[in-house]
Amino acid sequence: MMRYILFLLFSLISLYAQANTTKVVLKPYLADSANNTGIAVIVCPGGSYSWLDMKTEGEGVAEWLQSHGINAYVLKYRVATVAAYITGFRVLGIGHKYPDMLEDVEAALEYVYKHAQEDGVDTKKIGVMGFSAGGHLCMSSYLYNRTVYKPVFLCPVYPVVSMSHPDYTHRRSRRGALGVWRQWNKTMRDSLSLEKHITPDCPPVFLVNCQDDPIVKYQNSELLDSALTANQIPHIYIQYETGGHGFGASESKGTSESQQWKQTFLQWILNLNQ
Repeated sequence: MMRYILFLLFSLISLYAQANTTKVVLKPYLADSANNTGIAVIVCPGGSYSWLDMKTEGEGVAEWLQSHGINAYVLKYRVATVAAYITGFRVLGIGHKYPDMLEDVEAALEYVYKHAQEDGVDTKKIGVMGFSAGGHLCMSSYLYNRTVYKPVFLCPVYPVVSMSHPDYTHRRSRRGALGVWRQWNKTMRDSLSLEKHITPDCPPVFLVNCQDDPIVKYQNSELLDSALTANQIPHIYIQYETGGHGFGASESKGTSESQQWKQTFLQWILNLNQ
């Protein structure tokens, strides 16, 4: 009887979570007209493709960008949901899987392009920034994008990169993206391993992570850096010794070392879009 009650409870939680993450939201943080650079960044929070850190890696990042004259758009994209991830209820078809989140970032890019004039955005200055699993989605927004609305720069921060490497894969994100069954499909795992799909037409990339990252192994970024270098993609890769994971643009999370990424990014993005 107790097992039945628990099963029913988890089912209700999963259904509730599903209902509350199905709605895709793109929230704009537009720069003041007086200091608007014309740059636009779609911000993809992380959360292992199972939840979203909307506060630190969403709102906090957008407010920081906005304060520096950069138009930010925080994307609440579809994910598996915590309940679906924990219980495995996606076996029953509950919970979002790839390519749902890719479709969401594609739609976000289309929106920003189509509303560029009214938002004070230059269509030659639209890019995507993502954190952790959102960093994987950030890179996917170009590599797997099936539309004409492409980002012109990318900024993955402590990103999930490989879905197939035996030692470096962040398995929680892989399961969140692919689901209970597809996580074991070698073709699917390889197809979403970013380091295997960088092409010579990839836009400029700003990549940053920390050696002491306890969540996503730092070698993920090294794999991406190597692939970008091999394809001669203009990019900057910064690897800090300390900072951990999940610091976003916060002044209180990470370390004084890792917090330097923000100023370096601002210099890079302004030089890139002169």
